[in-house]
Amino acid sequence: MLERVGVEHTLRQFRATDFSAEEAARALRVPFASIVKTIVVRGDRTGVMRVCLTGPTRLSLQKLARVSGNKRVELVASEELRRLTGYLRGGVSPLGGRGKHPVYCDASVLGAPRVLVNAGMRGVQIELDPKDLVRAADAAVADLTEDDDAGETTAAPYR
Repeated sequence: MLERVGVEHTLRQFRATDFSAEEAARALRVPFASIVKTIVVRGDRTGVMRVCLTGPTRLSLQKLARVSGNKRVELVASEELRRLTGYLRGGVSPLGGRGKHPVYCDASVLGAPRVLVNAGMRGVQIELDPKDLVRAADAAVADLTEDDDAGETTAAPYR
């Protein structure tokens, strides 16, 4: 898909055991902030969406609901991921897969010169320019992370 749209990228692989962004950063010896995790959520109006966040950030469900036109947004159970996206927990990508889900990227994703995002398989990451990720995923960019002192409803990736 990325080659078809002319996006320069590199595949990086590692032996995944706990399927977390922290593990990917350690194994690939990259800053945690350059790992982009993909979280799957369901809005009461829009249905399933994929959300990209940098490794250390936490999703604000309230901000995502506002930006996406929903009243309420909730995490999708990890048991539903394969049916909805075609991907397993720890391998969910914002690119390709099953279903045409809207993609939202937190603005922090654009803060690094290169980012790594799941390639659709556990232990396989795609390294690319974050602007190319946004373009290839046709993603909307917004502030989607929790404010430490605002009391936002938050969610971490699937644990």
